[in-house]
Amino acid sequence: MPQTIQQSVTLPATPARLFAMYLDPKLHAAITGALVTISPEPGSPFHAFDGALSGTMLYTVPQRLIVQTWRSTHWNNDDLDSILVLTFWPAGEVGRIDLVHVNVADHDVPGVTEGWEKYYWKPWRQYLQSH
Repeated sequence: MPQTIQQSVTLPATPARLFAMYLDPKLHAAITGALVTISPEPGSPFHAFDGALSGTMLYTVPQRLIVQTWRSTHWNNDDLDSILVLTFWPAGEVGRIDLVHVNVADHDVPGVTEGWEKYYWKPWRQYLQSH
């Protein structure tokens, strides 16, 4: 049965900058170390990590909200696409990202949960500290 992952992370940048970085293909790639196709336009494709992740942009609210479908090549054909919701908030002098990842394939929940820290939060933090 699909599951939901919830995480919150604070990073040393404003929410507006974090939002813009996620949606900028060059900066997103600089953070993750892998090419990405991404755009804020509803219906636009999302591909990351050499196609290991794919989806469609569903909705954005500038500087505040990103909603996209999302799936991994590790998932079975009959697994549902998941829905990723990222919200961006001020947290003192830093920004906070709240993540809700719905319909994650149950057999990949540990991998996706750990993957957010390993492939996004940790390298993003390192990128911000060096730039």
